Amino acid sequence: MPLTLAERVRSGDARAIARAISLIEDEAASAAGLVRDIFPHTGHSYLVGVTGPPGAGKSTLVERLTAATRASGETVGVICVDPTSPFTGGAILGDRLRMLSHVHDEQVFIRSMATRGHMGGLARATSDAALVLDAAGKSLVIIETVGVGQDEVDIVRTADVSIVVLVPGTGDDVQALKAGIMEIADIFVVNKCDRDGADRMVTSIESNLALQAYGEGEWRPPILKTEATTGHGVAELWATVQQFRTYSENVASGSSSNAASGSLPNVASRSSPNVASGFSRTNRARRLKARNEFRLRDLLTHRFMELVEHEVLGAGEFDALVARIAAREVDPYTAASDILSRALRSKL
Repeated sequence: MPLTLAERVRSGDARAIARAISLIEDEAASAAGLVRDIFPHTGHSYLVGVTGPPGAGKSTLVERLTAATRASGETVGVICVDPTSPFTGGAILGDRLRMLSHVHDEQVFIRSMATRGHMGGLARATSDAALVLDAAGKSLVIIETVGVGQDEVDIVRTADVSIVVLVPGTGDDVQALKAGIMEIADIFVVNKCDRDGADRMVTSIESNLALQAYGEGEWRPPILKTEATTGHGVAELWATVQQFRTYSENVASGSSSNAASGSLPNVASRSSPNVASGFSRTNRARRLKARNEFRLRDLLTHRFMELVEHEVLGAGEFDALVARIAAREVDPYTAASDILSRALRSKL
């Protein structure tokens, strides 16, 4: 009997992995069944999120980070979330434009995915694509997001560790101060550190971190300087990712006191008067709970909207309601309540 697609994915078949992700991205009818089949065999990969503004050199940094992880024996899956082409609906940047040095490495799988207008800088299918790579045996999955503003916060719900990449000379020091990036980063990277203003950006981030209160044993996000095109600082970045993983696993197992004793860098050794929320952010068990809660809520919202648009409302009725709201003929709360009432009266 031929192997099922899920079984081929679990065997690490690259063609099957690509096919599975395509089904998920296209929201094919068989995608849900595929995820059901592979889900019991997931939960083993470590997810690394890389985000930051366009032009920060994230793709080059991811390529270098992949090389460093492969050198340590990890198998790697890479998901590059790109802006959607207005002409094709697909990712503007394709796999062939990225990471050419890994094209012949069978232990590396790379996939570009389009945002398709989804908020948060993450394609709707990214989480399920990561599950496919997890089921395929990739020990490390790197997710590179578009990075277009405050929406990067969604990456926290997906990744085990979040790396925020900034670049000097583009005003991103102001972004670091005001856009909430301080709250989502586990590791800061100032890339293209040979540029003027790199030290000033590091100082800006340090000044903001100094305003945060870190309790004893809490992770304090380090600030690393890299030059991805030459590989400078990438080994230190990979080492820091491993340190964070050790720390978060210690927290999850209740042995964070070992980390606080000085066995790990970037961990506060003294209590502050006001303990920050960083401890809970770095508790992997809580991250996993938040990730699954987000996935469930997102899926319920998506499925409910599909049912509403296809079975509750008539053709074009949703767009007509949007137009009425724009014309101030009805308020959005009343429109939403009406849709919900009709859905509850239906056979949904």
